[in-house]
Amino acid sequence: MTRATAVRAVLAVAVLLASVFITLTMSPRLGLDLQGGTRIVLQARDTATVEADRETTDRTLEVLRQRIDSLGVAEPTLTRSGEDRIIVELPDVQDPRQAAEVIGRTAQLTFHAVEGPGTDQPEEKTPDTDPDSDRLTLPDEQGRSLALGEPRLSGAGVEDATAAFDSQGGAGWTVSLEFRKGAGQDWKKLTGEAACHPAGDDRRRVAIVLDEKVISSPQVDPSVGCRVGLPSGATQITGSFSADEARDLALLIKGGALPVPVEIVEQRTVGPTLGAAAIDASAQAALIGAAATALFITVVYRLFGALAAVALGAYGVISYAALVALGVTLTLPGLAGFVLAIGMAVDANVLVFERAREECADRPKRSLRAALTTGFQKAWSAVADSNATTLIAAGLLFFLGSGPVKGFGVTLAIGVVASMFSALVIARAFTEIAANSRFVSDYRGVNGIARPGAVRTWLVRKDPKLFRRSARWLVVSAALVVVAVAGIVVRGVDLGVEFTGGRLVEYSTSRPVDVETARDSIAAAGFGDAEVTTAGDGDLSVRTGKLDNDGEHALRAVLAEEGGETTKVRDELIGPSLGDELRRNALIALGVAVAVQLAYLAVRFRWTFAVASVVAMVHDVILVVGAFAWLGRPVDGIFLAALLTVIGYSVNDSVVVFDRVRELWGANRRTPLDTIARRAVLQTVPRTVNTGMGALFILAALAVLGGDSLADFALALLIGIVVGTWSSVFTAVPGALALERSAKAPPPPVPGKGKGAPRGKTRAARRDPLDNGARV
Repeated sequence: MTRATAVRAVLAVAVLLASVFITLTMSPRLGLDLQGGTRIVLQARDTATVEADRETTDRTLEVLRQRIDSLGVAEPTLTRSGEDRIIVELPDVQDPRQAAEVIGRTAQLTFHAVEGPGTDQPEEKTPDTDPDSDRLTLPDEQGRSLALGEPRLSGAGVEDATAAFDSQGGAGWTVSLEFRKGAGQDWKKLTGEAACHPAGDDRRRVAIVLDEKVISSPQVDPSVGCRVGLPSGATQITGSFSADEARDLALLIKGGALPVPVEIVEQRTVGPTLGAAAIDASAQAALIGAAATALFITVVYRLFGALAAVALGAYGVISYAALVALGVTLTLPGLAGFVLAIGMAVDANVLVFERAREECADRPKRSLRAALTTGFQKAWSAVADSNATTLIAAGLLFFLGSGPVKGFGVTLAIGVVASMFSALVIARAFTEIAANSRFVSDYRGVNGIARPGAVRTWLVRKDPKLFRRSARWLVVSAALVVVAVAGIVVRGVDLGVEFTGGRLVEYSTSRPVDVETARDSIAAAGFGDAEVTTAGDGDLSVRTGKLDNDGEHALRAVLAEEGGETTKVRDELIGPSLGDELRRNALIALGVAVAVQLAYLAVRFRWTFAVASVVAMVHDVILVVGAFAWLGRPVDGIFLAALLTVIGYSVNDSVVVFDRVRELWGANRRTPLDTIARRAVLQTVPRTVNTGMGALFILAALAVLGGDSLADFALALLIGIVVGTWSSVFTAVPGALALERSAKAPPPPVPGKGKGAPRGKTRAARRDPLDNGARV
């Protein structure tokens, strides 16, 4: 064992032990779409006097935190997103009406003197023209109009408000108020002035106004003298309150004023059963897909394939431990990304093994260890470039995605890094140790790389002239694009509620309900614009343009009459402004993906190769979208995540092919480029097929076991991998050949020549690590 191998083995053992410890001692942080609960996104709005910037949004967040804490929700999470958005996550909250109502109280809390009865029709404020604009006429709790004076006190002066049951005084549920120092004096003065009016007079009342609504207008107790007022700590609001009413009133007063108004632009609710089912389905898909992938590479690469399968298991442990240790919130798309990355993790091993097979075939007398080392060296550039393109896609998902889609980008990025470590450290240590064994070296049928594979042997024997007429492949690709565009034009793209705005609710009923029956009942109840379809195992999906929480409750009641006990499985509400923004961001994400991949490939390769790869990538995107249009499947945020992953995969395949073209062309500068391209494709086809099979096993398992929540994601990727494999060979390569006919750039330099080397001489070949240099 060489020193380098020993270092890799020790590093692999250390990382694995740490990963196992983290896995056994720490629990993952689940997103609401997996553990169940409600997620609300609030948009802060400017007012005439206050701008909704970072500072005011932070102050608004703290006020909302007090309100949410008073609801008794276990471990709520409130975070600012960007400059003016607040994300509220409420685990286990399935009916968000109370939370949304409390959060939605956005206007300033103010305390007013009551000047007497108001008119029958309350007047509206006219702050720009009326010098008495701060005076209001509003109905009280019983609906009687009251004329209110100017605000004398704001909610910012409230220190605390608590609800308590007064058993001794017999007052029932009361709300006790406590004010800050300066505000306490204002309160004392306000109540002292009101106490100068006789008992029963409206002017003896004090109105507490929130959102231009009187939430309480108590009379000042007759025992309080004129101009004396109530001290801060001795203020109690009494009335015929129930326990809930007293707590709600205390909550609203204590929550106080938001510095700026907020609007609910997104609301998602996921039932606990849906999240649990998604976790179970993903776990089953991961086990089945990983087992199938491990079996496949073991059959193809024998002993070394089995060692790579062990490294694949190590990859799963390491990537999971990294997710847990970094505190990454695991969302449903993120879980799918974690499962998918297992299938894609074999890519680097396949590249190395195929390179080692080539070395063994070209130089049969070389030792197995030397062939394996050369395989790692020659595969490095393709491994680095292909993983870099996937990391670019993951970065775009994180920075341009929204909500749970960001989690997919994070898990995909962690998966790429972990797969690199698994292949280049763990698998390399295993295979190098095995290669030192005389038994493994002598018996070529055991190790799996000493003999060429069946696919490569067949291709070499047939030697198909793929690019004798390369233009015909471009015609076929163009025809496929026309079919896809026809689907987009004729059938249209079914944009999900995430991109159009509106509400989508999925229900599970105890008794089967026919879709037509449900549609008729819902229409009869006043929801004529609702679209009713089936979802999952007999569930019903209802999509409407605009539906508030009370309307959703009424809709659920209608379905309960037909189907018995009705449970909300999933609920998504997207405001129209956010829908426009998400749709715009999706287009920006795709545009940026094309530009960034083009820039990276232009730096790493010739511009002709970069343009051809990007054309193939756009071809793949159009085909996937067109397929979904023909199939009538929804295009939503998870589909966008799949599409950006397809972009990374498509460029990944093209990079491997063009990396081989560059190498062969540099070594054979006088050979026609179409011949070089044909050889490169035939040499890389085994890698493309074997890597694609690993991903297909995982995706097929996800498509079958993942249910509605993951089936579309898996379907988009299945289509993307198939068309990506096609386009990397029959679109990118013919496109590059067509561009090179008009390009004037010389062929790439001969591999092994450095800038400082003498012309005509190459660098010394790297010595076999088992060769000590002695000669006789």
